[in-house]
Amino acid sequence: MSSKVDGSETGTERHYGAQYKLIGKNYVTADLHAKVTGKAKYAEDFRAEGMLFCKLLLSPLPHGRVQRIDAREALAMPGVKAILRADELPAPADNLTDNGTVIKASKWGERGLTMEPLYQGEPILAVAAVDELTAAEAIEKIRIDFEPLPFVVDPLETLRPGGPNPRTDGNVWVQPGPRGPQQPQVAELKWSEADFVEYKDGRLPMGKAPAEWSYGDLDAGFKNAALVLDETFVTPDTSHQTLETRSAMAYWQNGKVYVHTGTQSTAQTQPVLARWLNMDPSKVVLISEYTGGGFGSKVTGGVSMIIPALLAKKTNAPVMMRISREEETFIGRARPGFQGRMKVGFSAEGRITALDMFVISDNGPYDAQGDAPTSGRMVSLLYQPQAMRWRGVTVLTNTPPRSAQSAPGGLQGIVIIEPIIAKAARKLGVDQVAIRRINCPEGKAPFGPPVQGKLQHATSCFLKEALDRGAEQFNWRERVARKPKQIGSKVRGVGVSLSVYVGGTIGFDGLLVVKPDGRVAFQSGIGNLGTESVIDVHRVGAEILGIPWERCDVVWGDTSKNLPFTCVSGGSQTTHAMTRAAHAVAMAARKRLQEIAAKSLGGKPEDYEVANERISRKGGGAGMTLAQAAQRAIQLGGIYDGHETPEDVNKVTKASMVSLAGQGLVVAARDNYPRDGVTHSYVASFAEVEVDVETGKYQIVDFLAYADVGTVIHPAALGGQILGRSTLGIGHAIGQKWVFDPHYGIMVSTRFYQNKPPTILDVPVDMQWAALDIPDPETPVGARGIGEPPVGGGCASILNALSDALGDEIFRRAPVNLDTILMSLEAGKSMQPPLMAFI
Repeated sequence: MSSKVDGSETGTERHYGAQYKLIGKNYVTADLHAKVTGKAKYAEDFRAEGMLFCKLLLSPLPHGRVQRIDAREALAMPGVKAILRADELPAPADNLTDNGTVIKASKWGERGLTMEPLYQGEPILAVAAVDELTAAEAIEKIRIDFEPLPFVVDPLETLRPGGPNPRTDGNVWVQPGPRGPQQPQVAELKWSEADFVEYKDGRLPMGKAPAEWSYGDLDAGFKNAALVLDETFVTPDTSHQTLETRSAMAYWQNGKVYVHTGTQSTAQTQPVLARWLNMDPSKVVLISEYTGGGFGSKVTGGVSMIIPALLAKKTNAPVMMRISREEETFIGRARPGFQGRMKVGFSAEGRITALDMFVISDNGPYDAQGDAPTSGRMVSLLYQPQAMRWRGVTVLTNTPPRSAQSAPGGLQGIVIIEPIIAKAARKLGVDQVAIRRINCPEGKAPFGPPVQGKLQHATSCFLKEALDRGAEQFNWRERVARKPKQIGSKVRGVGVSLSVYVGGTIGFDGLLVVKPDGRVAFQSGIGNLGTESVIDVHRVGAEILGIPWERCDVVWGDTSKNLPFTCVSGGSQTTHAMTRAAHAVAMAARKRLQEIAAKSLGGKPEDYEVANERISRKGGGAGMTLAQAAQRAIQLGGIYDGHETPEDVNKVTKASMVSLAGQGLVVAARDNYPRDGVTHSYVASFAEVEVDVETGKYQIVDFLAYADVGTVIHPAALGGQILGRSTLGIGHAIGQKWVFDPHYGIMVSTRFYQNKPPTILDVPVDMQWAALDIPDPETPVGARGIGEPPVGGGCASILNALSDALGDEIFRRAPVNLDTILMSLEAGKSMQPPLMAFI
């Protein structure tokens, strides 16, 4: 991959952060050597004396009820130590929020083991034995009688009159009214036969929707439109396919449980694990120094990690649970597929005058996912329709559980609307870049849904600049003008897409220790899942304090090492949220250092400045080193050495401060900076494809993603995220999908070769990226998150390039495979079943 100067022909690298020493500069992260030499230890690398191994017995049915379990033969096997059943799991505890609100445990929530499996592959019980082979053989000897129950693998099937329900008490998630329970509830929803009249024509039925919002005059927008398109599109269910499966190892010691696993948040997973085990969080130690990818599937780990913990307690021995790739496909989470329909009105210039959006989200059997409502918000912001209505149904099915996957809801919404915009541009005779520019958000752009009668707004948006610079760097005009498009059987097409996702949250804590030797330790509760934000964000603190990076240490990956209250690494929030927290704690530390100098050397705190590992009097005079200040902090005690904690920091941070007290200058601070608007990041993506119309095979010739992500913190990591997440999106366009046997309700795409993630062979040799480096004005450092915004653009730009090459009527769903291309070209219309969710 490479990043070039805007419009450059020389290939010289672009430089970021001209006004900084550390921010915007590349460096070698503290974990890199361990990763490239194999010394980094992931969950299944750990071993302990007397360790047992456990295996899971998975349901063969998509929905059933366990009538009888006969495990006598298995328990009699030499080497089998224990079997864990569903009735041995503790009841999940209620959740107490920081403001004292009690959130009751959901009766519809997922458990680690179950007696009523709701999908094929759901764990029924677990066996612990001296080795994995013995545990696997024991599984084979267990006899279970099931009562088969009705099942659903297609959301539309359960919405039909008399259609089966995936759960005994309903088929959709609904949000209660303001006076009802706080959490979503499972309810039953059936549409009428009249609602399904358009199904036979490939149009998504639009019956009653439990959720809806709107703004503007929709009817007037369509009436005044020069062009109205009404299109249906289907997006795939896709596994997260992290390289590291959700393996876990656990043991008990002195009344505490120690759990090794992968997670996207060390600090936030500990209390979730404690709630699943119904324990006090102080009795749970989570170790997760390295995580082999998450993409949303490990936001706070997974409920399955309680299984080795409970078996370890039962056997009084450490227990390792290694999850296979097939097991990961079942329990490892996935993106909800959408069946979506949009009616969009355009002016003669291409401006969207009205947008009516209807989506059905395949939620799987458990917790309600937010993809459906998020899709409406992202589309509203990204394309700024003058009037819009969004309606959504979150449908339960007997397919593996879903969770957030990079740009949850955002990717689906963008992938549904982008081909419509591309088609409209061709019909109106408007350039593809121009039609997006005229609809592009700008500044504090508004978006739906209305809150108390007013639209929300973004903190900032410079996407037009990214689109313009990207078009120039990609040589868009030259590529569009190139003739002929087809040479022999090879035809080329170019595509562009806009993309957006939430870019950060607020209100978390920073924690650091200036030690008596002058080194500074930044305590980091961020998960280390490959993005490097676990370390990157703390360079902000070092920048403010004027400390050379080689004099800094970052402490991460183990909750026993006194970590602060930290955001989860999901929703692209880490860079934004934790640079704010790092800024807050560095500013607080600078103030404390100035106070220590004044107390020690006389004068006022404002008479001193902090830089170059010293606190010096302005204009010259006496000063002291950081080491001396840390030693003095221990002598002063109280607010200086951690014995007194700030009132406004989280209780987790306070507990960590108490444990660190007396080790030097111990400082914590909460991000209390103001923010006007909701933070988002944006990407403009450009792609060129070449299709062989005789074979249907196509390749991506070129790709560029140009990002508006605020201040660039670490260019190499940013580029990895922009292109890596673009590639994740590309996978949705070229091949990744779940496939089910509708008769038996079982998955037939459980391995990589059946549901192939993109590889280095699927992407261009020299993928390009760039970033504006324009600070967001509503955050002190100016940085926003980047993990998710590139995903929708990665997928949609490829789809748009394919439709440019082949025409608008070749496909109506993603991914686009070569058989689809061949059959549709021969027929002159899309030959894919337009609405079936399980193919």
